[in-house]
Formats: sequence, C-alpha cells, structure tokens
Amino acid sequence: MNISNKKLKLWELNRISEEEYRSQSKIPVLVILDDIRSLNNIGSFFRTADAFCVEKIYLCGITACPPHKDIHKTALGATDVVSWEYCSSILDLVTELKMKNWGVYTIEQATETLELQKINSLLHTQFALVFGNEVNGVKQEVIDISDGVIEIPQFGTKHSLNVSVCAGVVLWEFCKLLHPNLKTNT
Repeated sequence: MNISNKKLKLWELNRISEEEYRSQSKIPVLVILDDIRSLNNIGSFFRTADAFCVEKIYLCGITACPPHKDIHKTALGATDVVSWEYCSSILDLVTELKMKNWGVYTIEQATETLELQKINSLLHTQFALVFGNEVNGVKQEVIDISDGVIEIPQFGTKHSLNVSVCAGVVLWEFCKLLHPNLKTNT
C-alpha cells in the first residue's frame, strides 16, 4: 500500500472561483449542440466545457437551455460560468462562424473524415465543433457546409459513443492542442 499517494478531498483541489474562471483565457473552441434531446447530456457538455475551459456553447434546435433541474443535475453549476447562447438555426450559426474565420468541424462518422489524433494537421486556429442528436447525429446539411468531419477511431462492435462521452474525448484532444499549459514541442 502506497500511503504517500492519497486521494484529495474536495477542499484540497485548489478550485478557482467563478469570477476567476470567467476572467481567465479560454481555448479557442466553440461547442455547438445540434438537437441534443437529453437534458443530462446537455448538462454533461457544460461540465466538460468548464473542465477544458472552452470559449462558449451554442444550443441549437430542440436543445434545451438552462436553467433546468435535469441540466443542473449533471452540470453541477457549470451553466453559471460557461458562456452559452441559444440559436434556433444551426445553418445560420455555422455560416456566420465561417464568415468570422472559425474552422467548423462536425464530429461524426462519414465517408471522408479526419481521425481525431490527427487534428494537429488542421490549419485553423479557432474551432467550432458540432455535436449531433443522440439518434440521428449531425444533419447532412451541416456536414455539407462544415470545413470537415472529425471521427474518433473505435475498435469495438458498436462504433457508437454517447454524445457527451464523445465530447469529453474530443474536447480533451483540442485542449491538449490549444491550451498554453499543455502545448508540447512535438
């Protein structure tokens, strides 16, 4: 038993305050939720966005907005600090972001994809990542106007991840690429 490696208590985590979080630099990543139906998934997106310090979440289509008790249940207060906005038309939002030089990439399985581990080859410096409905994924019309499709390689029989789990995997990779404290000289 290694007694020098002890689990930290919540008060030992050196959490920053909400004010410090709001004022700190964010990674240049926008998360776009396209018709996410599960309130728990929406809350998980907020919590993950908080963890990796993304710039903003856009809630589109049928995606519910805070405040809601079921979003709060999984967000654990992240809806209070992560910047967010509702947009009824994802197509208008994607068009607007592209005009502002955001690289818009859908997270999906398609015929032509870039595997997640190769995102360092992307030429954009700011990214808008589109995550789609739990059953139907990202709309084809959105894929058609995106700059590309990013896919998480999978090796099991299902080739399917819960959308909020997918977000955790994808956002961690973008955080490694873009967060100044994690950049490497490789």
